Amino acid sequence: MTSASIASAAELVVVVNTANPATAMTSAQASQFFLGKSAMFTPVDLPENSPIRAEFYKKVADKDLSEVKTIWSKLVFTGKGTAPKEMHNYAEVKKAVAANPTGIGYIERSAVDATVKVVTVLP
Repeated sequence: MTSASIASAAELVVVVNTANPATAMTSAQASQFFLGKSAMFTPVDLPENSPIRAEFYKKVADKDLSEVKTIWSKLVFTGKGTAPKEMHNYAEVKKAVAANPTGIGYIERSAVDATVKVVTVLP
């Protein structure tokens, strides 16, 4: 591996509220919440210009950010969904997920602490 590929190989995880009964989730299941196909969880996103956000959607749904934006634009326009709220950083994602029993987000594994629970480790 080159140093550039090592730098971009951060291990991403999907996290939920610690009170959530979910203990594991597949990438496909997680993508349902981040693409508006299920309202069971309330997703939070990183900023649109975040390279981690692009990496997350590629890994979880094999979609680039323009495809994700198109999906959400249609859902919002038709009144069938509300796009995930954007957080500025991992700390805000953890805080939002910890404050909402149905919260779900994604962060680098190194940022995980006792305020959230990991349900998916993305390859």
